[in-house]
This record gives sequence, structure tokens and C-alpha cells, in this order.
Amino acid sequence: MNIRNPAVAGMFYPGEAGELHRQVQGYLREAASAPHNPKAIIVPHAGYIYSGPVAATAYASLVPRRGRIERVVLLGPSHRVPLEGMAVSSVEFFATPLGDIPIDREAVKHLLTLPQVKVMDEAHLLEHSLEVQLPFLQEILGEFRLIPLVVGDSSPDEVAEVLELLWGGEETLLVISSDLSHYQDYETARRLDRATSDAIEALAPQRIHYDDACGRNPVNGLLLAARRRGLHASTLDLRNSGDTAGPRDRVVGYGAYVFE
Repeated sequence: MNIRNPAVAGMFYPGEAGELHRQVQGYLREAASAPHNPKAIIVPHAGYIYSGPVAATAYASLVPRRGRIERVVLLGPSHRVPLEGMAVSSVEFFATPLGDIPIDREAVKHLLTLPQVKVMDEAHLLEHSLEVQLPFLQEILGEFRLIPLVVGDSSPDEVAEVLELLWGGEETLLVISSDLSHYQDYETARRLDRATSDAIEALAPQRIHYDDACGRNPVNGLLLAARRRGLHASTLDLRNSGDTAGPRDRVVGYGAYVFE
């Protein structure tokens, strides 16, 4: 069995299954549940003590769809490996302490017909932006198939083309993993992240730039696809590490968004 094993269990989130289950369920209980039925979400990807409460506000909106979402298209930025285009993995499963998630190999095969997509296992090996989303998805959805993509230097059109190819219906959820501004003081981060959130709600990728979000490439591709598909974006939560578990002199911004 060909498996991508966890790289950041025990660092970004608990490495023991029982503690991981308790922590994720705790965040979900604390999250304000709202009457949303998202086709796509944007969620942050820092260590759980920093961004877990924010991510949970988007994941909590998926609780009523357990058993109905059968596959998840998950895109996050490459932090470790320089990458042109987007990378899929050759493995059959992604593992977390909560169990193994099957990869939708047919969907991956379909993606490889696009010139901007290639197999590059090293892009996935140590990448946390995708991995930290998996325990939330497992707790919320139970069983599902995963299509994970690490996004490098890619245009909004290239990302949107991938999303369109895998769009599907009610059975398919799109998840974009991105933090917002990095290492600003608290008030500057609040101002910058509010502007980024306004751009997300306006489905305006041209207003989100290099320093606004580490996952700007997958985010901007989603905004383009959402505009074409007539989706509406809402901000569920907007905080930073100064609000959750860190000092306020150098913070990282986190937002949770739903598209319906």
C-alpha cells in the first residue's frame, strides 16, 4: 500500500489519535454554527493552537453534509519545494493519526491531462498546508476520497481550470488552504486582512497580492471559478495569532470563508 505519512503530526496538531479527536471536536463545538451549505471553503493552515478555532468555523458549516460529501478537492500553497504549476501525488492514501484517506486516483489521472499539473511526490512529502486540513475533514465527513494538489507558481486561470474540471455536484467539496498576512504588527494585520477579506467577498482576485495571503494562487483561482459559477462568498471568522495564542508584535492572519 502506497501511503503519504504525516509530516507534522505532533507539531502542528496532536500526534495521538484520541487527543487529536478531542481537540478537533472541541474546536468544532466552540465554533458558531451557521446555516451555510458551501460548495467551497477557505481555511487557514497554521498550528492548531493558532488557527484551529478559525478553521473550525468553516468546517462546522459542513456538519449537516456528512454522508453527502464523497470527495474533497484540496489545494494549498507549496512552502518547501519550488514548483511551477501544481503537483499531485502518486500515492494511494494520505495518512493521519485518525486513519488513512483514499486518493481519488481516477480524478488524479484526469487532472494529468492538464499541462499545469504533474506528479511530484516531493512537493507533498513535508507540506503542511494540506495535511493540517485532513483531521478536520475526517472528523466532519467520515469517509471520503481526496484529491490533493500542492500549488506553486500558477495563474488564477490555471487554478480555475483545475477546479472546473473537478467541480462535480453536491458530492464534491472544494477546500483552499491559506493563511493571510504574515509578521505584521497586530493593527496592521487587522487592516490588511480586512482588505483581503473584502476582496474575497467581492470575488476580486486582482486585489489579492503577494503579501496578502500565502495561498493567494489557489485562493485567486477559486475566486475566478466562483465568479464564473455565480457563487457568493461570506467571511465567517477573521482573526490572527495575536487573538488566539501568540504575541501581538508579529502576527499571522487567519480567515475562514464559505462559498455557496
